[in-house]
Formats: sequence, C-alpha cells, structure tokens
Amino acid sequence: MDTHNRPPKLMDRVKATMRVKRYSPRTEKTYCYWIRYFIRFHGVRHPASMGGSEVRAFLEHLAVERHVAAATQNQALNAIVFLYRHVLEQPLGDIGEFSRARRPRRLPVVLSHEEVMGVLSHLSGSMYLMGTLMYGSGLRLIETCRLRVRDIDFERQIITVRAGKGDKDRTTLFPAICIPFLQHIRMCWERALPAYVALWDKG
Repeated sequence: MDTHNRPPKLMDRVKATMRVKRYSPRTEKTYCYWIRYFIRFHGVRHPASMGGSEVRAFLEHLAVERHVAAATQNQALNAIVFLYRHVLEQPLGDIGEFSRARRPRRLPVVLSHEEVMGVLSHLSGSMYLMGTLMYGSGLRLIETCRLRVRDIDFERQIITVRAGKGDKDRTTLFPAICIPFLQHIRMCWERALPAYVALWDKG
C-alpha cells in the first residue's frame, strides 16, 4: 500500500492545526493529552462518531470520579471544543448540563516587597537580571527569555514585549536598577555584531 496517499492521522491533524493557529507548545501538549484521554475514555472510538452526550459523560467523569479542579475540567472542554470546531469541522451538538468541578476559594499568594527582595538577593548574574525584570516590569517568564536588545528603549526606559499573551505586543517600563546590566549586554552585543555579520557574508 502506498503510505504517501494515506490521510494524516487525527493527532497529526490536531498538531498541524494548532501550529497554523500559533498556539504555544505547552497548549499543544495539553490539548493533545485531553483529546487522547477523551478518545480512550470512550473505547478508542473516533471523535467524528461521537457528540455532545459523549463529551458530557467525559466531563462528568472528570468532576465526579477524578475530582479534578474546575480549571482542569475547563481545559479539557476547551481541548475537545477545539477538536470539533477546528480539526473535524463538525458541530459538537448540545452538551447539556453536567457536573461542574468545584472551584476552591483561595486567596492569591502575593509576596511582600521585602520577601521579593529576599528572593532576588539569592540570585546573581543573568538570573538576577531576569528576576528583577519579571518583578519590576511585570514580564512573564517566556517574555523575559525572548527579550531582545532591540526591544529595549533606554532613553524612555521602556521595554517592548513582542507577541505576548494573546499574541499581542505591549510596552512596559523597566526598573532603573536594570539599566547598567542591560547597557552592558547591549555593549557586548554591539561588539559581537560585526563578527556575526562577517561570518554571514562568508556564507
């Protein structure tokens, strides 16, 4: 049999669709987990042959038997809705009422300024700079890791965050204590740039 003419497998289609829509690798991994779990829960039936009643039974199972958190149940539902809407491109049907996982009431854990300073005092080098930027500029971890020299405006003391949450750009201030560290990084980058250009020109 000619394997080149075989249609792509369902999970390959899920991954391809998520990458076209620029979902993060973490979300792709999570959605694939829940879609596989949904399929196994119903005896490895193809989702195209199922609908709202099977989804409701699965969500009931998560809440009643697995005792998952509300956020986890919603995550599973979002993955299944994505599967039907964007991959299978078929209506899911009416899910109806189902047992909702309980959302625990918890106060957010917020460190005091002194506690944050205590944490930062145990960091050094690039880890200290990253921690200070995250705390002082409100950057997420992935945004800090993706930060480029060209995204830093030293005159206005502004950082431009590219393709942040929701794939949107935004600007934020950065603390003055970071300026010497960032200027040193820029100086090193400017010194190294001609060497990179020369290597590129050589091909």
